[in-house]
Amino acid sequence: MNRYILAIDQGTQSNKLTIFDLQGNALWQEHQPLKPLHTAAGGVVEHPDDDLWTSLQATSQALMAKFDGDVSEILAISLGSIRFNRLVLKANGDLAQPAISWMDDRAHQIYEKTTDDAVYVTASTGYLAYRLTGNRIDTAASYIGTWPIDMDKWDWTDEDMMFDFLNLPRTLLFKLVKPGAILGNVTEEAAAATGLPKGLPVIATANDKAVEALGAGLKTGPDLLLSLGTYTTSILQGSENHPFGTTRYYWTNFADVPDEYLYESNGVYRGMWTVSWFAKQFQGIGDATHESTLDVLTREAAKVAPGSDGLLTLMDWQAAADRPFRKSAFIGLDERHNRGHMFRSILEGLAFNLLNYSTAMLKELDRKVDRLVVTGGGAQNDIFMQLIADIFNLPAQRNVVTDAAGLGAAINAAVGIGEYRTYDDAIAAMVKPADSFVPQADAVAQYAKVYEKYKNLHQFTDPVFKELQTINGVAERGKVGEPLIASWD
Repeated sequence: MNRYILAIDQGTQSNKLTIFDLQGNALWQEHQPLKPLHTAAGGVVEHPDDDLWTSLQATSQALMAKFDGDVSEILAISLGSIRFNRLVLKANGDLAQPAISWMDDRAHQIYEKTTDDAVYVTASTGYLAYRLTGNRIDTAASYIGTWPIDMDKWDWTDEDMMFDFLNLPRTLLFKLVKPGAILGNVTEEAAAATGLPKGLPVIATANDKAVEALGAGLKTGPDLLLSLGTYTTSILQGSENHPFGTTRYYWTNFADVPDEYLYESNGVYRGMWTVSWFAKQFQGIGDATHESTLDVLTREAAKVAPGSDGLLTLMDWQAAADRPFRKSAFIGLDERHNRGHMFRSILEGLAFNLLNYSTAMLKELDRKVDRLVVTGGGAQNDIFMQLIADIFNLPAQRNVVTDAAGLGAAINAAVGIGEYRTYDDAIAAMVKPADSFVPQADAVAQYAKVYEKYKNLHQFTDPVFKELQTINGVAERGKVGEPLIASWD
């Protein structure tokens, strides 16, 4: 008898649903974009209509249409989605207002009730769990930031003043459980809407980065995870909660393993988004040769020497909230440079930023690493993987399953329903290493020289951008625009 787990991985720009076997093989998959995000003045970034749910319905229906196995052999559904989103619901569970994206300023501020029919406030995982099961239960590991959460307890705080301060009375909030717990079972109504089997248990996971780390096989030890997503960052695992405000170059996140934690460095807000944005400017260049735009750009970037012949890229397509004046920039352009140089320079800029942030985090934690594990769309690209290994001067490993978040969700379900006794057992059985990229001595030496200049660029460009902001006035944040789904996503 075959046995399967259906994993839901809902990101910022798309839904990816995968049916895995218990050996971690991705057997059936469906990937569909979400609608373009709505943006407006004041830092508003919203998912339009009821897109988080209706898009999940469409993706689920398409996946189940592909599935040619025995439905009774699907053991469970594991539910993962984006962190930091804020959803405000009516008493019946419908949206009281559009879903607030993690890129929206309001997602990181104290909650303000703006509609009379607002009754509950939850995260993306809580909303989708409610839609699927009818239960107001969510994973504790989705509640990072402006929520009255006690990270040591993995539950709402006992301090009543925190609920008052954050304007989130207990009555507005869902019950919390740890990853691997059962959130409920697929209702008849949800089964009709999604095509998912009625009665299947829905298993809690964690926030998207934590699920990704589990799917990459990250454990407490000498591995550093580089997460190449819309938001790019580096992650270590540990067993202690380091409270907010006690650290400088990293922050503590819930892991997707109960009672474990992740230490996450600063990152680039629009990391792989920038790669997709650049590719979109040259859409169609591979039509004559039946190649994707990214394939052509990668081939051209492969001809460019490490350091992109002196071209450097500042990766501030979306500036950090505490430095809103920052902008992206290509620095050092001359007649030698073409789009291949620019594309490689963007990839190098991402890797330089990750090295800078990772180095600061490792120093503060007094931790050393001897290997990189790379996840996300960029991990599929050999040129990117090699330059990451060269810039970090560490071997860079990628895994067979490219959807680490989906696999992490499947691991949660496999442990939660008792197919594996421990998370270590599940990781050993389901996470399979693929290629490893070894640093090349000449490139390592070249990148070390370039990095010494790159890491100090902001001290020269910040005064310029501050002055331009004064001259031109404070511009609204740039529109996110339509989803930028590329072949690496």
